[in-house]
Amino acid sequence: MDFPVDNRVGQVYEPFKVRFLQRQITGLAGDEVLIKVRASAICGSDLHIARGLHPSAPLPVTIGHEFSGDVAAVGADVRRVRVGQRVCVEPCIVCGECDACRRGEYGHCEHISFTYRIGNGAMADYVVVKQPYVYELPAGMDYAVGALMEPLSVATHAVRQADVRLGDTVLVVGPGPIGLMTAAMCRRAGASRVIVAGRSAGRLDIARQMGATDTVDGSAADPVEEAMCLTGGKGVDKSFECVGKESCLVQALAALRACGLCTVVGIYEKSPVQLPVTQLVSRELRLQGAQGYCWDFPVAIDAAGDLPLEKLITHTFPMEQLQQALDTALDRNSGSLKVVLKA
Repeated sequence: MDFPVDNRVGQVYEPFKVRFLQRQITGLAGDEVLIKVRASAICGSDLHIARGLHPSAPLPVTIGHEFSGDVAAVGADVRRVRVGQRVCVEPCIVCGECDACRRGEYGHCEHISFTYRIGNGAMADYVVVKQPYVYELPAGMDYAVGALMEPLSVATHAVRQADVRLGDTVLVVGPGPIGLMTAAMCRRAGASRVIVAGRSAGRLDIARQMGATDTVDGSAADPVEEAMCLTGGKGVDKSFECVGKESCLVQALAALRACGLCTVVGIYEKSPVQLPVTQLVSRELRLQGAQGYCWDFPVAIDAAGDLPLEKLITHTFPMEQLQQALDTALDRNSGSLKVVLKA
């Protein structure tokens, strides 16, 4: 491929407004890979960014980190990746040298960043990444589904952190994309009962298709009471808060059995929150967070073939319509789950 390569990159420059920056890619370092973007999905964190409320990504910032595409060129030292491969990308950037990285816990790298935060967002024609973060898509996987390997890895990490096991009972609060994928991965891990609570009938229907054994319409019933009823009054073994709201976290804690574990996955635009701390003590509840991924991409890609991920894709747009796509994802009346831009 001849360099320089013209590239446009989508950027949120003020709340709710995007534009394309025009840039040139002049060449590749020895360990770098140039990917022609074929599909790029809007993430929940992109919506936090669009509102100007993401705690770790102040505006202006390029967006897009859930994507798939074709390898267009490789650096001189790249051996594992070849031109023409259909791939997805783990979009984190770590140093490999700090204590966390040396322990193999690169998700807690002291210098961790993500491609989009350094101006290399995937709402673009091309993205440059390092070789170790490139994964080949399974044969037959659609590019749009391939773009969902990143959020599926987030859900995979949360489920692995919670150590969901055969026979566990689980409550997932929030049937957004991450919540639905978390429910699916819990069921795949062997959970005997997976309860998904939310307020969208359409999303709860998809939850059942993704593997949920039970759903609770939070606008008509109390998720805590329903979870208690479904578990014979004991409460669930594990719960996941996938919304990022105080009320949802309180529910996820209240539905646990004694010594149960709640894993927080949602991003909180408003912090701090108030919690019923007495419950944590008297019932010896455990509360933990799960962020991103660490050695989870291969597990997620392997699991993807067993999951109907295409059901999560509700809207597609050409890359030129990034503003319309973002508006659709932000509109609670649009019925959107995953909005994907295609090149």
